[in-house]
Amino acid sequence: MIGSLRGKVLSRQAPTALIECSGVGYEVETPMSTFLALPTDGNEVFLHTHFVVRENAHALYGFGSTEERALFRALLGVSGVGAKLGLAILSAMTVADFERCVHLEDAALLVKIPGVGKKTAERLIIEMRDKIDKTLNLTDGSGPSTAPADSRSEAVEALVSLGYKPSEVKKLLSSIDVGDMSAEDIIRMALRQAVS
Repeated sequence: MIGSLRGKVLSRQAPTALIECSGVGYEVETPMSTFLALPTDGNEVFLHTHFVVRENAHALYGFGSTEERALFRALLGVSGVGAKLGLAILSAMTVADFERCVHLEDAALLVKIPGVGKKTAERLIIEMRDKIDKTLNLTDGSGPSTAPADSRSEAVEALVSLGYKPSEVKKLLSSIDVGDMSAEDIIRMALRQAVS
């Protein structure tokens, strides 16, 4: 199993990063929280990883902290939750926010995440309550856009890849005055707004 990677960022295309380690390039899927914190291309990064082997594909997921990886692994144990939904949850809220959501039984906030319906939200709360307490041991810790077209389109593409419908993305971006922000900043603001 590949437990971590330390290497140079070769390229980033949300939510995937290509990391070169000793001449080998690893494609690593990340939650947006990790993706937005990646250094610029050419710089070194360290990621905690989770390797999944399926019949038809191998996938490597990368996280900026052991807490994020622990939550991702715990989420995969919830029936009906796969890697894509796990990444969407970690992209929409911090580990501490998710923990609060579960303890407060706030299903309404969870259903704002793409792919999480009412039943899934309720199942997450029920099945994750014990895992958070015993396994994870986590603690708290508007106007039209004038952003460059490529930053805006990169942000739109990333949000759609997380499961938001194009119409939802358009609505999110229309209420944010993004100015000349980078794609990462646009994504960060949109995700904040989506769960506020």
